[in-house]
Amino acid sequence: MTADTPPLAIVILAAGKGTRMKSDLHKVLHPIAGRPMLEHLLASTAELAPERQIVVAGHGREQLEKVLGDRAAIAVQDP
Repeated sequence: MTADTPPLAIVILAAGKGTRMKSDLHKVLHPIAGRPMLEHLLASTAELAPERQIVVAGHGREQLEKVLGDRAAIAVQDP
């Protein structure tokens, strides 16, 4: 980021239940090419060097917390 570039924050919407996936696994944690979908997204957004990443969660928040660690903040949408 340069002095002329405003700070960037990225918000990832992941609050839905994913009922059509018929799984207890959070929908963004289903694997694609051996990695959870969320991991692919975080790798892509990291290339933008955001100041902050926020994942909006509701149902399955605990599963997301385990995967995210401290890489992104979690904002909770009332489930």
